[in-house]
Amino acid sequence: MNQKIEATLNQEPSKKVQYLMLTTIIVGAFVWSLSAIQFNAVDDGGWKIATSIIQGILTPDMELLWNFTNQGVFYLLFETICIAFIGTIFGAILSIPVAFLMAPSIVPKPVYLTTRFLVIIIRTVPALVYGLMFVRVTGPGPFAGAMTMSLTSIGMVSKLYVDVIEDIDRGVLEAMDSMGCTTFEKIRFGIIPQLIANFSSITIYRFDMNLRDATILGLVGAGGIGSPLIFAMNSYRWNQVGSILIGLIVLILIVEFVSNKLRNRLVNG
Repeated sequence: MNQKIEATLNQEPSKKVQYLMLTTIIVGAFVWSLSAIQFNAVDDGGWKIATSIIQGILTPDMELLWNFTNQGVFYLLFETICIAFIGTIFGAILSIPVAFLMAPSIVPKPVYLTTRFLVIIIRTVPALVYGLMFVRVTGPGPFAGAMTMSLTSIGMVSKLYVDVIEDIDRGVLEAMDSMGCTTFEKIRFGIIPQLIANFSSITIYRFDMNLRDATILGLVGAGGIGSPLIFAMNSYRWNQVGSILIGLIVLILIVEFVSNKLRNRLVNG
């Protein structure tokens, strides 16, 4: 029996040549890409700036880090969390009807194709562009950031919601239909219990992403900790940059740990 297996394996074509060719192509493309890098602009002044950046980040401004006023790191992080949280909640709520309109098994083909096309358009535009648009409309501040987070969340969350909707157990609905349940009862006791855990897990995952995006939105004036970060970088106050980065790293680690625990509990029970 073992001899037959070995004979069958020996008859299969060797993939060493394919792996060798693929490796050669990748290495060749990497070496060719290195030719585009120019080190002519790197001089002694550049190294001095790089050294000052590293020293400033490694020696953060502790006064700014432990400042509990509206100019301190704690308040700015709290504002960033609020922008991400509000944007995620509104985006998740708006994504529910959009997801049902994108489900092929629920709505006619023209409806879900049109809705999918609109969602693709929403996902195509970067978050920074939406941030600039809302800053122009509503003015700079956290409200523009929350509106941006809501709109950008619809693109991804609604797409993931559709996958959950398409995977629900239809047998439960058929059994409830045979029992004479009304449409409201089927939605309340047959559909929602199957969707709520996965919907909540997707929403928590999107909140984790929005927290990072909310930091970037501050660069265009949409509130959060991004604005003080870019101001500190432009004025070469690298010790303040280090304080802000420390706060961001700690915040993201905490949120990621908590969100992973919640998602595992929701999905696995």
